[in-house]
Amino acid sequence: MGPIAREIETRLRKALSPESLQVMDDSEKHRGHAGHDARGESHFTVKITSAAFEGRSRVERQRMVNAALSDLLAERVHALAIQARTPAETAAS
Repeated sequence: MGPIAREIETRLRKALSPESLQVMDDSEKHRGHAGHDARGESHFTVKITSAAFEGRSRVERQRMVNAALSDLLAERVHALAIQARTPAETAAS
């Protein structure tokens, strides 16, 4: 896990107190595509389960994640795929 992935994890843990969190660096899958950064760590998938998402729509959940990472998204991260669930949704799947 590189420094950007670690920063994403740290910020999401602080902002959303997740029960589970996976941060996956998908950058190599995008080599040669628009937005690829030769430094790496430009494309990520986040799978997060948090009680903070209870009663929130999919869009609201994504906004919560984006808010925690706003400057990284503006300056360093080109793409972020988000799978945000409540504990009950995770247990049901």
